[in-house]
Amino acid sequence: MAKKTKLGGRSPFREAALGFALGAVGGCILGATEDPVDRILSVMTSAGPMKPLMDEVRTVGALGLGTLIGATALTTAMTSVVAGVFTAAMVASVFVATRSCCGVSYKDSASLWASAGIAGAFGTTLSGATLGVAIEWIVKNYGMVGLLWVLSIFTLIRPPLHFLVKFLLKQDEKACCILGGTTTDWAREREQIQIRELQQRQRVAVQIEQRILNAAASGGGLEHRLPWADERRQREELERKKRENEEAEMEQRTIQDWINTVVIKHVDFLAFSGIPMTVIAMVTSGFGVFGYGGHQSVFLVLLALVGIMGYLLVKSSDFKFWMLVGCMGMLATFVIAMLTLHAGQVVVTTAMKMRVAGHNMSKETVGARMNYQSSLEALNAAFFVAKMCGLGLGATVGGPLVRQAAGEGRVIVGAALVAGGLLAGVEVLAPVLGEGGKAGALMGVVGAAGVSVGAVAALAGRWSSWPGTLGTIAGMVLGALGVGKWHIVNIGLQLPVAYVFAMTNPF
Repeated sequence: MAKKTKLGGRSPFREAALGFALGAVGGCILGATEDPVDRILSVMTSAGPMKPLMDEVRTVGALGLGTLIGATALTTAMTSVVAGVFTAAMVASVFVATRSCCGVSYKDSASLWASAGIAGAFGTTLSGATLGVAIEWIVKNYGMVGLLWVLSIFTLIRPPLHFLVKFLLKQDEKACCILGGTTTDWAREREQIQIRELQQRQRVAVQIEQRILNAAASGGGLEHRLPWADERRQREELERKKRENEEAEMEQRTIQDWINTVVIKHVDFLAFSGIPMTVIAMVTSGFGVFGYGGHQSVFLVLLALVGIMGYLLVKSSDFKFWMLVGCMGMLATFVIAMLTLHAGQVVVTTAMKMRVAGHNMSKETVGARMNYQSSLEALNAAFFVAKMCGLGLGATVGGPLVRQAAGEGRVIVGAALVAGGLLAGVEVLAPVLGEGGKAGALMGVVGAAGVSVGAVAALAGRWSSWPGTLGTIAGMVLGALGVGKWHIVNIGLQLPVAYVFAMTNPF
């Protein structure tokens, strides 16, 4: 798949107009996710759903609660996006292997990209909904300790699965042959062309021999020159078919290699990126379980863990994409833990000021308010960070697709339409999904919207003139703010994150 650096061939005014329109599409779908996410967050932070979290603050401590909720939310967002990428890659691989788009360019096939995009978005949303329902059930039935065990086991089994998937990918070529007979088809076509070439050479040799024997009688008229023209046309047709066959085979191998590369990179990402933040959650929650949840040593250990693991990852001689996201996830988990702890301390400070003013509060009241504020802050921060993570990872898919010349309009509009359809589907199925399922599904929808936003960000950098770039950015910002009810702070933070991830090349 050939890469393109700049888009040209249009006037600056047309570039600005087209960029504004496409940017507005990506921005509108991003803004459309704001209100549903805010509504489900309001439901989850009401008294009923908050009670299990408030009870568990006493078990794992404020820091443990923050790191555990943060790591779980980020793991859900990462897993759902990777599940979508796997689903899309599998559909695209099957599509190419069975040669369903025979006769047209693979990279220009609308059916290929539409099938992969719809499958990927559906896989992301379904995975998020499934994980959301599972997490809700675990917390209600087994509390935060049960969630800690499940998160730890899930993190431990992913590296072995990583090696299993890589082994299966090595069998990809054989699987494609069994599935669609692709390699056999190419070999059969080459053999048929070679047989036809040999037959033509034999036929021409016989005709030449007959011409030589009948040269004196033929007189070299037009009726004897016509068969030679027919033979020449047949030979040119065979050469054309042979060339097209070779080009199609090469194009298929190229796109299949790219699909395999994407899958391998995301396998690494899924297997290892969650380890740093899960380690932090395990350590801080362990301190809380053994009765040291509020001790200063927990903060010191947490700070040391973040510093050591961050240093080891950044100093790696072979720095990879999963290490970058692992560092970011670890820092985000650290920030969530600090916000959770700070929320409880604010309650204590307020109680002390009220006591000085003559308004005494019982320890039970102060403790209940501390637990509530800590749980509320942990849930709010984790939800926001998970949304940013899903958006960024979606942008990591959309950006490279545009740079790989998959068609900027196709990616932006297609991803936006699919995300909009999924958003409507989630709203319809909300009673069936429940609170956790809807929250997880919405994280998947945000990831699908991130594909469109990342494609817009990549498009903005590919125009040949500044009006095209500025028009694209303006369309995205205005679309996101207008549809997102002018949530300037939230959207203002999301757009730079989407841009950074869209410009990152994990492949």
